[in-house]
Formats: sequence, structure tokens, C-alpha cells
Amino acid sequence: MSEFTRIPPEQAQSLREQGAVVVDIRDPQSFAAGHISGSQHLDNHSLHGFITQADLDAPLIVTCYHGNSSQSAAAYLVGQGFSQVYSLDGGFELWRATFPEHTANAAEE
Repeated sequence: MSEFTRIPPEQAQSLREQGAVVVDIRDPQSFAAGHISGSQHLDNHSLHGFITQADLDAPLIVTCYHGNSSQSAAAYLVGQGFSQVYSLDGGFELWRATFPEHTANAAEE
């Protein structure tokens, strides 16, 4: 895969079940208030460490608020050597509506 792929929440859930890593690029307050269970918050401060420690061949799902910013982040991560990068269409908002049982906040994890 030389580019990222946009995927709906259902496909993202399937990839999660197969061990895909989920990163959330929203602001820290939004992430703390609610995020995909098991996802990691990724920002400019944690990006370098994440890239250096990540398995570049593992599936990686990028999410934001509505699925727009995650596309730019996904393209950047492809450029950093990740081979399987996905952008979550509809972002966290659609995820929360589709899979409320797989949504957590900072107090729950």
C-alpha cells in the first residue's frame, strides 16, 4: 500500500479485532472526554516517539473528529514508512454513533 485508504467504522472495527492500532489526533480534552476503546492519543509531542516505536507493517487506523484531518495525518504516516494506513471516514463522531459500546473516556481506561 503506497497510500492510505478511507474506511467506514465497520471495517475499522474488523481491523481492530485483527490487532490494528488506532491513533486519535483530536485535541487532548476531546480524547479524554471520549475515544475509541484502546486507541492512543497522538499529537505533535508524541508523534516522533510513536513512529520510532511502532511496527511499520501493522495496520494503523487514524481518527479525528469527522474524518477530514485524519486523511492528512494518514498521508503523513504513509510517508513515514507505515505500510497499512487507514483513515476513519466520519471520524470519532460516526464511530461513537455506530459503536457506542466500543467508546471509552479517560476515567474508564
